[in-house]
Amino acid sequence: MRVPVIGELREALARVSHGCVLDFRAFGQLIQHCANHGLNLQGQQLHARLVLHSVIPDNYLGSKLLTFYSRIRCLRDARKVFDDISQKNLFAWNAMLLGYALHGAYHLHALNLFSSLVGSSLCPDAISVSAVLKSLSSCLISSLPWLAVDAIHCFIVRRGFDADLFVSNGLITVYSKFDDLVSARKVFDEMPMRDIISWNSIISGYSQAGYHDECLRLYSEMKHGLDGLVPNGITVASVLHSCAQIKDLAFGMDVHQFAVEKDVEMDLVVWNSIVGFYAKCGSLDYARRLFEGMPMRDGVSYSAMITGYMNYGVVDQAMILFQRIPNPVLSVWNAVISGLSQNNRHPDVLAMLHEMQNSGFQPNSVTLSSVLPALSFYSTLLGSLSLANRVFDGNGAGSVIVWTAIISAHAAHGDADAALSLFSKMLDACVQPDAVTITAVLTACAHAGAVNEALEIFNHMLPEYGASPGLEHHACIVGVLSRAGQLQEAFKFISRMQLEPNAKVWGALLNGAAVFGDVDLGEFAFNQLFEIEPENTGNYIVMANLYSKSGRWKEAKVVREKMRDVGLTKIPGCSWIEMNDGLHVFVARDTSNSHSKELYVLMEGLVGLMRGEGYVIQDDFVLEGSIYC
Repeated sequence: MRVPVIGELREALARVSHGCVLDFRAFGQLIQHCANHGLNLQGQQLHARLVLHSVIPDNYLGSKLLTFYSRIRCLRDARKVFDDISQKNLFAWNAMLLGYALHGAYHLHALNLFSSLVGSSLCPDAISVSAVLKSLSSCLISSLPWLAVDAIHCFIVRRGFDADLFVSNGLITVYSKFDDLVSARKVFDEMPMRDIISWNSIISGYSQAGYHDECLRLYSEMKHGLDGLVPNGITVASVLHSCAQIKDLAFGMDVHQFAVEKDVEMDLVVWNSIVGFYAKCGSLDYARRLFEGMPMRDGVSYSAMITGYMNYGVVDQAMILFQRIPNPVLSVWNAVISGLSQNNRHPDVLAMLHEMQNSGFQPNSVTLSSVLPALSFYSTLLGSLSLANRVFDGNGAGSVIVWTAIISAHAAHGDADAALSLFSKMLDACVQPDAVTITAVLTACAHAGAVNEALEIFNHMLPEYGASPGLEHHACIVGVLSRAGQLQEAFKFISRMQLEPNAKVWGALLNGAAVFGDVDLGEFAFNQLFEIEPENTGNYIVMANLYSKSGRWKEAKVVREKMRDVGLTKIPGCSWIEMNDGLHVFVARDTSNSHSKELYVLMEGLVGLMRGEGYVIQDDFVLEGSIYC
């Protein structure tokens, strides 16, 4: 039967609805036509007609229905059709796998189906393998079943599919998605031939994983390599992303020039990457000229330009550009709010959040990660984190960024119990903490004196959370032990470190030694700090005070003189007070106020009253510039 053209489709469907019998081939052709032209209702009517006649689809008709339901995103209906096919051939299996491949959320279904295919009497082909790899590359990293990827790779090698270009490209994409660039590069290097997708997959993988130098090197190799391939828009976008991250303006300009000279297709993605690159590298005027010359713009375009302005503190220009946008999308709102937070414009952050919500947008995890620092700032002034907690609770945080922000807020506020409780809830919610989260939690442990909890979290970092302990985390543990008076344990911990201790690590030990009066350990830590940061006045002050508290006045004097010999003076003390909705700052020996003389007379009187009450000023290590603050 001839396939009906679009104008005849209604008549064909009418004949079906009036009982005219069409053979399965005609049904299949009509269903395929519906799939190709987005005729969802008509396609479902055709399927309903088959069900009404108790027709069990064969492989041909079933495959057409599978394709139709996959394209209209009805994967459950597609699976029902697949399960109804009594004697499935490989084409039907592949049609179902390809349907799952179109939708990343179904990667587990795709894996199970592929496993069933392997266990059947049929042999998967390159299309089967490529489809399941496509499903895995589309899923979230946190849910990627890594052992399954290894198993599929072994299957590919065993069956000889590693010579297939599409299969190898799929493997590179999956490994890159999981940041396993070693495996991805091994597949890439062993490919007998490569196409533009192969190069783009590995270059994009290096770029997204943060291996920016290798990304640029591969780009150069591709340009001058033996494969004879010319970088396209996808290549340019990936390489410019790396150039932007490492601020390699010269290399990025060469890439831009290449794209112009080779007439690379300049779609919106490429335009956005070029504007974003120049904006991130600080060439704001040139970025703006390119931005104004774009044939069309989207939310990414505006976000790139606004973020560039915000990164370099040009807040007013960013806000003027934002006001030009008739209907900003959520990503643009987030760029503005994040930039304001980054520039410590806390009142503007909250005002912008209110305006965003009035425009009909609800904050997501990116919004909240920017808003919570502003709320924490005000919470510190007001003495309460209730506002930050309400924002957090009201948005059902599922993002590690949001969890980390609220945990950090409580840790900075000294509410260690709340921070630890939130961390426990975060784990219960199956949200994987990152290195920044761990730092916040360990800081909370230090405030609470929770030594055992801190050590347990630290020891679980790599095996359970997948985060390698850095110097920041080691410094936190030293701080936890030192605050708890376990100075020898802290020293042993430092001696067992595989990383070279930095100033934060030794500083934590010095502060602990100062609190508990351990002069010998304090001396050792101070000497290490003197080698690392001889210009830090705080270390001298802590050590001199430690000597003074121990009655070792001569050593305190030596430290004081040593500090002056290298040209250092104590940073003047600073205090602040909130009054009449404003923050008033006071610096030691400040005379900027017109009533300074009267204020210092009043201060002398207060000091006299304090002495009368028995208070003694600890003036054994008072340097010039530190009085009355």
